[in-house]
Amino acid sequence: MAKTSSLNVRVVEGRALPAKDVSGSSDPYCLVKVDDEVVARTATVWKSLGPFWGEEYTVHLPLDFHQLAFYVLDEDTVGHDDVIGKILLSKEAITADPRGIDSWINLSRVDPDAEVQGEVCLSVQMLEDGRGRCLRCHVLQARDLAPRDISGTSDPFARVFWGSQSLETSTIKKTRFPHWDEVLELREMPGAPSPLRVELWDWDMVGKNDFLGMVEFSPKTLQQKPPNGWFRLQPFPRAEEDSGGSLGALRLKVRLIEDRVLPSQCYQPLVELLMESVLGPAEEDTASPLALLEELTLGDCRQDLATKLVKLFLGRGLAGRFLDYLTRREVARTMDPNTLFRSNSLASKSMEQFMKLVGMPYLHEVLKPVISRVFEEKKYMELDPSKMDLGRTRRISFKGAPSEEQMRETSLGLLTGYLGPIVDAIMGSVGRCPPAMRLAFKQLHRRVEERFPQAEHQDVKYLAISGFLFLRFFAPAILTPKLFDLRDQHADPQTSRSLLLLAKAVQSIGNLGQQLGQGKELWMAPLHPFLLQSISRVRDFLDQLVDVDGDEGAAVPARALVPPSAIVREGYLLKRKEEPASLATRFAFKKRYVWLSGETLSFSKSPEWQTRHSIPVSHIRAVERVDEGAFQLPHVMQVVTQDGAGALHTTYLQCKNVNELNQWLSALRKASAPNPDKLAACHPGAFRSARWTCCLQAERSAAGCSRTHSAVTLGDWSDPLDPDAEAQTVYRQLLLGRDQLRLKLLEDSNMDTTLEADTGACPEVLARQRAAAARLLEVLADLDHAHEEFQRQERGKVALGPLGP
Repeated sequence: MAKTSSLNVRVVEGRALPAKDVSGSSDPYCLVKVDDEVVARTATVWKSLGPFWGEEYTVHLPLDFHQLAFYVLDEDTVGHDDVIGKILLSKEAITADPRGIDSWINLSRVDPDAEVQGEVCLSVQMLEDGRGRCLRCHVLQARDLAPRDISGTSDPFARVFWGSQSLETSTIKKTRFPHWDEVLELREMPGAPSPLRVELWDWDMVGKNDFLGMVEFSPKTLQQKPPNGWFRLQPFPRAEEDSGGSLGALRLKVRLIEDRVLPSQCYQPLVELLMESVLGPAEEDTASPLALLEELTLGDCRQDLATKLVKLFLGRGLAGRFLDYLTRREVARTMDPNTLFRSNSLASKSMEQFMKLVGMPYLHEVLKPVISRVFEEKKYMELDPSKMDLGRTRRISFKGAPSEEQMRETSLGLLTGYLGPIVDAIMGSVGRCPPAMRLAFKQLHRRVEERFPQAEHQDVKYLAISGFLFLRFFAPAILTPKLFDLRDQHADPQTSRSLLLLAKAVQSIGNLGQQLGQGKELWMAPLHPFLLQSISRVRDFLDQLVDVDGDEGAAVPARALVPPSAIVREGYLLKRKEEPASLATRFAFKKRYVWLSGETLSFSKSPEWQTRHSIPVSHIRAVERVDEGAFQLPHVMQVVTQDGAGALHTTYLQCKNVNELNQWLSALRKASAPNPDKLAACHPGAFRSARWTCCLQAERSAAGCSRTHSAVTLGDWSDPLDPDAEAQTVYRQLLLGRDQLRLKLLEDSNMDTTLEADTGACPEVLARQRAAAARLLEVLADLDHAHEEFQRQERGKVALGPLGP
């Protein structure tokens, strides 16, 4: 059994941010931080006080995290970035509403004294002798303290308060991981019992000391359960400063999901029921788990559930049947073909997530060359007269700025120059489209044609496919390439407008020109001849796309989206071995091309270089960040491996930016997740000049001073399938409808007449529905019992008492 915890975080947009540049604007970006770990950085939105990011992250993390923080900064190409403000969300605030947080939240000021992080390890004893009570506080060590000095370290000491007395430890210079191992004894003074407070400070030779954090324990805690272990540092208690909205606000969506994932055998009956659901007559199904899920799941939960269901059926080789089941239900209840798949139904969301799960490499292959050109060439294009800026383009003649007509002609040429290669790439991509996608579209084509066979509806079968492929896949990727991993950064305003025009054109092609010349965008008319010419090719392309034979079992791997030998991440990084370098440490990093598969981490001088050095993924014991001060370099990570003799070795890799660092950390942690004997702690510094730069210990073999973060990963489309976690999500959603199912089909036998009137079902159908519901409720009851048993085991472990430090 295992516990899982994941945060779904969406940084939507900002408003009313303060201007930080002389131009009266800012270049804002947002850092997302879970406790002491930066997990994501949004792209910078240039020249904006109301940025739109729309970036979504799924962060898998330990159950014992404390808070989520959002820091908004203004990027400065020269000097340090300016901090605009922050938002702190405690775990309790996130879990207060099961639906999570979806609102505008004002930014608050960043107070350096409140920016504490890290933990302190204490062991406290309450002793009594002839002179009264004595408190013995053993201050052992601290880890991950905030850096307060320009060197990226601190000079920490601890100060212990009990009543009117206080004592201090020694100061340890230039470390964020101090080891004191000092015992401080304080005598109880007359009066009421006093709490124990331990404060950590950074010693400064000039000026006042800097606060690093504190912990406090009540007299009751000291008496009944004296502290013994690691404790998270807290800021001084103070009211949160209300900036009154003067720093602006962020619109955030945050939802925490905590689950207990049971062993596979517990979910087997539920999985079998789900698999059986897709084999029956979908049009008449009203009592299967899938029918109930479709009825009850609403809003943001529907997309998450669709992803889990698609993965669950992919793992069984039945994704095609699952999508066909939902398609049959959707077309059976659609009267007007113009509304088919236009809503965010479970069928629509499932097909959308299916395309992302199996088709992202295909999307990148088709679109990336042209999207890269648009970003790099930065041509100004505009067809809308109300938005034209005639001064933004180069003069066409010496007589002055170009006319509106000249601008339109120039923009039309540029747009068709980009659209032509996009359309050609799509139309020529039949052979590169994943077989599983082609088979899903073939089923969709057949079901829609059977439902709407009339001559006047001959285009509906094409529109159903193009509505997914063009409107929900290609067009959104063109509009926001960052969200589909086509680019590392959002587009600047000019490029963003160009992408919008291209996306509108692709949408029109996907709609088979049904809305050309209608609506408010008549200024798109100059593009219509090109669009009509492209539309004539779409039907032939779709006919070729669905002309495919074979079964899905051969099209999609049964247990994983990515085979172990396939490359899951690659690119240039700077690499350094752990051996001591020569005089110039930072130049010991060599540029290498790196490949990561499920089996090996490989390096060579270039992608074409034949000689490669490889590390088996099975040897990885930790993948962690490295302090910037270790090599005076940012964005460095370490891969700690263990050889056959049990010796540990470290490889250091430097990334270009924090996003690339997070992506590599996540990919390596996922690839090595099954490995045994993971390290619980490691050194975030480097062993240089005969000591660790982080904790100053002089032994290379000294135990790690910081806990590892193997559980912190970012979810993405390439994640491996996890059938137990996926089944647990389905179980959780079914629980929401259990009472409704009991009421509707089981508890009141007098409701048969009402049910017949409502559903038009005969008694035999009602009997089958009741039997199916009873079976489903029995499976849910068994899972309830398994979860209760797991909780009893947990309570038994807690009753054994706390562990030592």
